[in-house]
Amino acid sequence: ELGWISKVHVNRPAVVRHAEQIKKWRTVKGNWQAAWLLKAVTCIDLTTLSGDDTPSNVHRLCFKAKHPIREDLLKALDMHDKGITVGAVCVYPARVTDAVNALKAAGCNIPVASVAAGFPSGQTPLETKLAEIKLAVEYGAREIDIVISRSLVLTGQWEGLYKEIRQCREACGEAHMKTILATGELGSLANVYKASMIAMMAGSDFIKTSTGKEVENATFPVGVVMMRAIKEFYWQTGNKVGFKPAGGIRTAKEAITWLMLVKDELGVEWLTPELFRLGASSLLEDIEKQIFYHVTGSHALQHDLAMA
Repeated sequence: ELGWISKVHVNRPAVVRHAEQIKKWRTVKGNWQAAWLLKAVTCIDLTTLSGDDTPSNVHRLCFKAKHPIREDLLKALDMHDKGITVGAVCVYPARVTDAVNALKAAGCNIPVASVAAGFPSGQTPLETKLAEIKLAVEYGAREIDIVISRSLVLTGQWEGLYKEIRQCREACGEAHMKTILATGELGSLANVYKASMIAMMAGSDFIKTSTGKEVENATFPVGVVMMRAIKEFYWQTGNKVGFKPAGGIRTAKEAITWLMLVKDELGVEWLTPELFRLGASSLLEDIEKQIFYHVTGSHALQHDLAMA
């Protein structure tokens, strides 16, 4: 529906003003904070996307995915029997088999997500992108994080972008598809809104802010614009599309603010792993430290949270 795209206008000063207010929101305290943090844990895509990834560090990541918070801390909060795990484990396609086998050996059903489609730059031929997606699914990935070709956005080739994402959607088969917009490289908030709409029209299950490799990753102005697009798409079609901020989210306070923003913009029904994820590699460490402090009243030493 190109008519939707042609009418898009984003009031950037208003969005930026709103984002500044979001940063000043007061965070919750005490048991309420612990509850929000545990909710954040269940929505994390625990990620390792390094050139030196090996089967052993992926195995360790999967163990942490199943046991994100120390058992004694969960018992102190009476949450040890609630099955708290992260939302997914996210790796490169070459490490998908390692992650699937590790999680299977651990006896848990956490999905494995794989980046694909020329991640992170998107500068590979479409045929290569589709082949990479199909291989990741074949290896056992249940979620695929594709990345769009930024050039199609920057040159206004909206139909071309739609067709590319549509083909990626078909290549994913039964796997859920998260479409990474790489918002820091799209040039304007209007382009972010348009790319969000095109990605949802093409069948994306989630839209995601960033690869984590750009200079600018998940920011509140971009989050507001993408969530307004999700809301508009839901009003128009009745389809709920998930949202995933990723890149640069490192502190428990930031995680809670993102959760509050989702609640404010989209409602409580979006605060589930099915519709909201946090892409992060180091965030879980800070969350566990905050929970440790809440339970014990003292700050964690390095050896207290050795698996973080």
